[in-house]
Amino acid sequence: MSDDTVVVWDESLLAYDMGEHPLDPVRVELTVALARELGVLDRPGVRLVRPEPAADALLTRVHLPDYLDAVRVAPHDPLFAGYGLGTSDNPVFAGMHESSALITGASVAAAEAVWRGEARRAVNVAGGLHHAMPDRAAGFCVYNDPAVAIARLLDLGAERVAYVDVDVHHGDGVQEIFYHDPRVLTVSVHETPLALFPGTGFPDETGGPGAEGTAVNLPLPPGVSDAGWQRAFHAVVPSVLRAFRPQILVTQCGADGHRLDPLADLHLSVDGQRATYLALRALADELCEGRWVATGGGGYALAEVVPRAWTHLLAVATGAPIEPATLTPPSWRELAARRLPGSRIPLRMTDDVDPSYEPWQPTGEPNSVDRAVAATRKAVFPLLGLDPHDPRD
Repeated sequence: MSDDTVVVWDESLLAYDMGEHPLDPVRVELTVALARELGVLDRPGVRLVRPEPAADALLTRVHLPDYLDAVRVAPHDPLFAGYGLGTSDNPVFAGMHESSALITGASVAAAEAVWRGEARRAVNVAGGLHHAMPDRAAGFCVYNDPAVAIARLLDLGAERVAYVDVDVHHGDGVQEIFYHDPRVLTVSVHETPLALFPGTGFPDETGGPGAEGTAVNLPLPPGVSDAGWQRAFHAVVPSVLRAFRPQILVTQCGADGHRLDPLADLHLSVDGQRATYLALRALADELCEGRWVATGGGGYALAEVVPRAWTHLLAVATGAPIEPATLTPPSWRELAARRLPGSRIPLRMTDDVDPSYEPWQPTGEPNSVDRAVAATRKAVFPLLGLDPHDPRD
């Protein structure tokens, strides 16, 4: 296996543009610009790979053919309605099929490079469109690129694929697509569906018949900060991954759990997000011989958060993490100010938050985070042969 890291990137990925919409491709543009100016993309062993659009035969591993037809037709029909398209969440836009297929192709290229041993890790920051369903668009997502990438891994012979989603929203599309497939473990850490879209992701969603225990959901209450989030993550995610023994780890690294994100209610920092990426890399190293495919996802604080968070992700995937106190380059700050006038442009790669946490223990008076942890462990740990009350599991 090569020790290289593949970064799948081309400016054409910015064509996934819904217009006046929270999912602005400028966040991806600024991420790549920041990573480049900090030297992350020029590190030894980093290979930039240009994506190709996913063909219909690949897209239909996950999506229905008539849905693909609808995505193609919708931009040319002013009266088009249906399939989740033409809504405020998923407006129709020119080149919708082509740009969605390209993002999907980028995630597939990342997965193929890692599975074939051409790289140990691979990243597609433009990907992570985890809400799309087989027959409809949802939650800003037209095609479900993580799910298509996982399906491709299964076709290439993977027998155990773990998907970990740390977006603030439940990874409902990926879970739905693989809910009955015991070869795929889906793990989602998100804000409670009682407070946030898409309204799914409760602890008792644990996998369909024949795949019990292969869906893991950890919904957290609004207002959780880094210490609580990290406590919960480490109380559940490493244990279920170790029990499943994946051959490859696929992650969706949405940055919308940040305290500045306008669409959600968690209070994370970029320091906490950086700590999560380090934990995911360590789990891939421990369990999968380092095989890790990372995608972007949500994140709507376009200048303040997403570029820093995903530059940390790229740094962790390509080698040494960036020191939190690192200054953002003046030329990048100028670019961000031009692209997003009026935004607060961060001066450093940190929010000055210590993301350390106290490990979970099943004793004492539980707070809201510990109750969430206990509910998830009770629902799914026995299905994986784990003891929900033993902190060593």
